[in-house]
Amino acid sequence: MKTRILILFAALLGLLSVGSAQTADQNASTDKVEVYYFHNERRCATCVAVEDESVKALNELYPEKMKSGEIAFLSVNIEDDANKGLTDKFEISGQTLLVVKGKRQENLTNTAFMYATTKPEKLKKAISEAIEKL
Repeated sequence: MKTRILILFAALLGLLSVGSAQTADQNASTDKVEVYYFHNERRCATCVAVEDESVKALNELYPEKMKSGEIAFLSVNIEDDANKGLTDKFEISGQTLLVVKGKRQENLTNTAFMYATTKPEKLKKAISEAIEKL
């Protein structure tokens, strides 16, 4: 009797672990990458360059994923009340470049503002590394 209970328990435990592994794999594969550029209404040349170079990098690095929506770029005006939900969610108070996948995120703001106008290839590399890391 004890042997049957142990076998039944082991089988049940095995089924539960397989089911949870499949759920984790499904969640990991269905999370799309979202690149958010939060900005003010009025923007300087560098602010515009951060957006332009980020979009350019994504389209060059991941053209198919951008077309399919697996990777998305979203430009968000933080002064627009319609975007308050996003700014609150990510605790945004100023210009910010975020790469987000599920609950994980990489903040590329400093890199973006340092390189967008002078060395856009470094920004492109940082975006690629952030996406691959997530």
